[in-house]
Amino acid sequence: MDGRPRYMISVAAELVGMHPQTLRMYEQKGLVRPQRTAGNTRLYSEADLERLRLIQRLTTELGLNLAGVEAVLGLEEQLQRMQARMERLESEMRDAIQQVHKQYRRELVLYDPTRLPTPRWTSTS
Repeated sequence: MDGRPRYMISVAAELVGMHPQTLRMYEQKGLVRPQRTAGNTRLYSEADLERLRLIQRLTTELGLNLAGVEAVLGLEEQLQRMQARMERLESEMRDAIQQVHKQYRRELVLYDPTRLPTPRWTSTS
């Protein structure tokens, strides 16, 4: 998903089929965070548009109110963070297992009964 801001509010609203005022309200509620230019113009990215489409599906198809949408989006973000953490931990675990296996190979001594030293008994047996 492209995160580069490119669409002004009027274009973004038209692309997602919403009124610009709706986009302003979603921004005010923290559901979407468009970037701003130096002149304070809102610029929406493809990722922002996809998020707006998701909000639209949640409100129209599932009948959620904005509080419900906020909860769903928060849970989705938490899930993404947890998935990223899990992938990072799995990678660290694989690396640690590889290190243990390398250590085993260094410490491994092959058993060859023909190369054993003969015991020397010094006792009176």
